[in-house]
Amino acid sequence: RRRGRIAAAAGFVLPLLALLAIWEAVVRGFDVNPRLFPSIAPVVEAGIDSIRDGTLIGHVGASLGRIALGTLIGILIAVPLGILMGTHRVVSAFFTPLLRFFSVLAGIAWIPIATLWFGYGFGAITFVIFNAVFFVVAYNTLLGVTGIPMALRHAAASLGASRWQLFSEVLLPGALPNIVTGVRTGLGFAWRGLIAAEMIATNVGLGYMLFVARDFYRTEVIVLGMIVIGLLWLMIDRLLLAPLERRTIERWGLVRAA
Repeated sequence: RRRGRIAAAAGFVLPLLALLAIWEAVVRGFDVNPRLFPSIAPVVEAGIDSIRDGTLIGHVGASLGRIALGTLIGILIAVPLGILMGTHRVVSAFFTPLLRFFSVLAGIAWIPIATLWFGYGFGAITFVIFNAVFFVVAYNTLLGVTGIPMALRHAAASLGASRWQLFSEVLLPGALPNIVTGVRTGLGFAWRGLIAAEMIATNVGLGYMLFVARDFYRTEVIVLGMIVIGLLWLMIDRLLLAPLERRTIERWGLVRAA
């Protein structure tokens, strides 16, 4: 198992190292103007400087705080709605077309109207993130609940389960694998919406860092921000979301742990 993990880690890191080698070779070989695209060294220097003066930490902290709050609000509202839709046909018939309609518009498309409603700042960005997460999680929760066999629901009811017990011990656990998958997917949309919104609606955050660096032709800061954004998402997805999704599926018996 340890060898397998090492091999998996190596297989994941090697393509990134190859990309770095190609990057440096192309910049040096074609003598690319640093204003158009920098080599690795200036990006590393920009990263060290921004860590020393605290600007990078401030931008990262602001972005992570917004993504955490917007995602939490989206999950807390989407999961009960999805379960309600999965257990009541009338509610499902009413909300399902709306979810399908707004799921296409979720995230970036709401930035203009979010700034009109909440102004330029924390509220608008949080709303964009909430919007990106809410519709995906609600729809996945609905799919999870409808996938629970009716025999299990009837068995719980016949054994005297209350509505709360039916929710907490049957519906929520049964839908949890789909919910986690929805959160993972929704966070991907939310992360892109966050960066786009920060370019417009705030004065701190990774998106804002990219936007300001463009005005001063600091391409090394732009590339640094892109790398940080990518690495943060990889860490969130690989270290938190993917293991949570796998363990949830294994826990509720859809697959067996190897």
